Amino acid sequence: MRRPGDLNSGLAWSLLAMGGTAVAVYTMLQRFEPARPELRWLLLLLPVIAAVHLWRRNAQRASLTLSTAHAFRALPTGWTVPLRHLPFAASLLGLGLLLTALTRPQSSDAWQDVETEGIDIVMAVDISASMLARDLKPDRLEAAKRVAADFIDARPNDRIGLVVYEGEAFTQCPLTSDHDVLKDLFKQARSGLIDGGTAVGMGLATAVNRLRESDARSRVVILLTDGVNNAGTVQPEDAAQIAAELGVRVYTIGVGTRGKALSPVAIYPNGQYKYDLVDVEIDERMLERVATLTGGRYFRATDEKSLARIYSEIDTLEKTRIKVTEHNRRNEEYFPYALAGACLLLFAFITDRHLLRTTP
Repeated sequence: MRRPGDLNSGLAWSLLAMGGTAVAVYTMLQRFEPARPELRWLLLLLPVIAAVHLWRRNAQRASLTLSTAHAFRALPTGWTVPLRHLPFAASLLGLGLLLTALTRPQSSDAWQDVETEGIDIVMAVDISASMLARDLKPDRLEAAKRVAADFIDARPNDRIGLVVYEGEAFTQCPLTSDHDVLKDLFKQARSGLIDGGTAVGMGLATAVNRLRESDARSRVVILLTDGVNNAGTVQPEDAAQIAAELGVRVYTIGVGTRGKALSPVAIYPNGQYKYDLVDVEIDERMLERVATLTGGRYFRATDEKSLARIYSEIDTLEKTRIKVTEHNRRNEEYFPYALAGACLLLFAFITDRHLLRTTP
């Protein structure tokens, strides 16, 4: 008597084993990268082995013909009968895991070493009363602060300092990499802190002096003004000569519209300014000479957009050098698959030879 459900039971166990192998392979591919991906084709042997096993088992099983089998169908079966294909399924899954281990799944650890070689920059900003002119919104000084803050944010690897000047010059913030402190001190800069006038030469000389001890690869001064040099004891060209000797490059920016601008012309006793239309006078020749002597460039900003473009161009011209070294280390991850496969093969051997052994 041949049990017709035997072939179906064997097929179900085989499909279960191959499904487990497929899950293991999919998990491996999601997490790891095989060093020998071509060996994955060996997994096609699993359905061939399963088909041969089921065919041989079905062909070798003895059959007995009876006139009636109703009495035998009512007999109880042992607990080992439903599990008779378990050893083969375990060995099939174990073989699948060993074949997966042969592809040498690997994980990788990647990291980077980043070395930065920053630039030291000092911003020399005119804070004279004329910087309160309203041809930029709300005035030249506040517009210059906003644009400069964006420039500072765009250069996180550089040390930046701030010099402000009117009739004299002083350091509002020394060179620092703490840009939050720098921006806070920049916000506090206002006209009227020192004697009136526009000491462009003093502002440049003070900025260059701040860079004298710097050992940065590149040292830069960004000089911003809206007028002419009419105060101080140092001429702009003399300060530029010193900058050139020290290897400091100076970018000069003239701020102000062309023609007339609504500018302060007097101050009331209560501290408020009286405004009137005044001709905009910027000594562009002097600013060009200063820039040329030091290998820099002169820019003219007539509104906030052009000022922002100028800072963006300077940012492009003075790029921080960043060296990135990439490292990649691969780790072998085949051992869990090999261990699980070997354990399943051992389990299949023990159950087939002992727990589920049948007498021929």
